[in-house]
Amino acid sequence: MFNKGKETNKKLLNIRSNPSNVGLHNESNRISWLEKTLKKIPNGSRILDAGAGEQPFKKFCTHLNYVSQDFAQYDPKSLPIGLQMSRWDYGTLDIISDIVSIPEPDSSFDAIMCTEVFEHILNPSEAIKEFSRLLRNDGFLIITAPFCSLTHFAPFHFYTGFNRYFYEKELVRNNFKIIEISANGNFFEYIAQELRRIEYVAKEHNCGQLTLKEKIAIELVLNKLEEFSLKDKGSDALLNFGLHVLAAKNGHSTT
Repeated sequence: MFNKGKETNKKLLNIRSNPSNVGLHNESNRISWLEKTLKKIPNGSRILDAGAGEQPFKKFCTHLNYVSQDFAQYDPKSLPIGLQMSRWDYGTLDIISDIVSIPEPDSSFDAIMCTEVFEHILNPSEAIKEFSRLLRNDGFLIITAPFCSLTHFAPFHFYTGFNRYFYEKELVRNNFKIIEISANGNFFEYIAQELRRIEYVAKEHNCGQLTLKEKIAIELVLNKLEEFSLKDKGSDALLNFGLHVLAAKNGHSTT
């Protein structure tokens, strides 16, 4: 019995000294995909960053004619509900407008990027229609949005996420050909992300604190989730962090 207990403690110490990384790649995966995808846009193309926020991806558009747009109304101090930013700075925006009514002529952009925005607008289908108007034929549309998300950027949070079927329906209906729809993460990655959030949410909502044993239990589960994730075959269809979408107006060929 003593040796068995000693062996168990040894395993726990090993897990704690070599923590799992499962569930930690949501943002880094998205950033990597956006950087890679934006490099495909031809030099000198005029690109609209729709719902640009703090314009974090402008740095990947140095080879492009970058134009930022946002409604510029989010204030993290206005409604302390859900997950909010500690501070927010739009900087200098080129266009301040509603995303479904952007004051630019038809076919005035070669590419449009819209990242983590759709859950924050009341009519995402209308935004896709507006993007179709603004893009020239063969122009690229780049979209990322959560598949599932907690309340954040309140009160501007209207949808928890979007399945691939939303894009397949709305993009085709608005004269787009889908080039890529890829899932960021999978079921096990998403569960791990939220499991890691338990301690913060419990503290934020005065539910109490985790004991050392409970923290170790979570680490044991995370370790198993990582094992499952590495062997995964298709659980992203059930649940994932979000979808990465690349489309082109009027059937742009990628060959």
